Amino acid sequence: MRFCFARPARACTGLILLGALVSICVSARSAAATPSSFSEPVGELTLERAVEAALARNPDLAASAYELRAADARVLQSGLRPNPELNSELENFAGTGPVSGVDATEATLSLSQVIELGGKRTLRQTVAGADRDLVTIEQQARQLDVLAEVTRRFVTVVAAQERVTLAHTTSDLAQKTLDAIATRVQAARSPEAERSRAQIVLTRARLGVQQAQAELQSARQALSASWGSVEPRFTEARAPLFTLDDVQPFAALVEGLERSPDFVRFASESRLREAELRLAQAQARPDLTLSAGVRRLQETRDHAFVAGFSIPLALNNRNQGTLREAEVRRDQNTAQRAAAFVRARATLFGLYQELSTARARLETLLKEAVPQAETALAQTQYGYERGRFSFLELSTAQQDLLALREAAIAAATDYHQSRTEIERLTSESLSPRNSEQDAP
Repeated sequence: MRFCFARPARACTGLILLGALVSICVSARSAAATPSSFSEPVGELTLERAVEAALARNPDLAASAYELRAADARVLQSGLRPNPELNSELENFAGTGPVSGVDATEATLSLSQVIELGGKRTLRQTVAGADRDLVTIEQQARQLDVLAEVTRRFVTVVAAQERVTLAHTTSDLAQKTLDAIATRVQAARSPEAERSRAQIVLTRARLGVQQAQAELQSARQALSASWGSVEPRFTEARAPLFTLDDVQPFAALVEGLERSPDFVRFASESRLREAELRLAQAQARPDLTLSAGVRRLQETRDHAFVAGFSIPLALNNRNQGTLREAEVRRDQNTAQRAAAFVRARATLFGLYQELSTARARLETLLKEAVPQAETALAQTQYGYERGRFSFLELSTAQQDLLALREAAIAAATDYHQSRTEIERLTSESLSPRNSEQDAP
């Protein structure tokens, strides 16, 4: 008796992982901009379609999009000039002696304008632009988070489907074994106790089917929630779980770390901190206020023009604290980037080891352990039918094979999940680059 792991080749659409799907972001954002164009995945579901749906309608991404709008508003505000001020002043009224009453009143109406010195407006715009760039990078990082999470959930669904298939296979095998033992019991070739044990095995197998189906439903719900759906409408997730592609060497993946949005963010933040420092330096320079107006002399009924200017004397407040904070924030960003890179490299190394281990485990299971278990089961089945082996030996051989198949599903799941984590960390595909494909 032999078992087949993979589903029919015609049903496999390919497990496209994170790095190969980054290009979908642009089209998905366009879909998000036109809600009427969104159609929930139905029928057979591929990873590419799941990612498109999630990027178009993911609730978390929809909420985070407001951050970019807020950054645009800050850019707008940064370019506005100070408002002019309208000033009104009355002098020499309601006093004593010659200035009693309002006959000697002098009324002045003037307009004043702050003239920003040191290029403050341009520097504010630079800061706001750098802040918007940082928000854009953070938005890209969130999109990659969604890509990775959808991939994880998709792999979980595919693995759950395989476990349901395995559970049904286990149940069918237990049923066939029970039927065969029942025939042997009726022929007085096996004791009644064997039928009871076989019935217990069948009951457990049916419970396993129910458990596997419940886990599949939970995985389907989690996947459909990625695009804001409360009920999955797709029928089946299609991907070859046991297909293992070649991966790039570890050194190449380390190089990809610095190109990921997580580290591009530090470069954008560095530009922001430098812009904030230059703005703080400019703000230490006082602004000039010019004023001009007209004065009415009530006593002589004459009018006169007035003009003036004012400038703060930077004796105490020279923006020292803000300058110091800007310098500290700039240096802090450099230190944070160095610390983050060390952590990310260590995490990448651990994930790469897990990936290699899962791959080796799966290859050993598929090429050696499972075929050996299939052969052992076939031999035990043949011997049991001829009275050479007991039911316990047959049951053990069956359980060994089924356990190895379950182990293969677990190893394949671990492999693809580790691969997803690495591709999220580096924001690149693990597949080796093909120079011919990369050429324009």
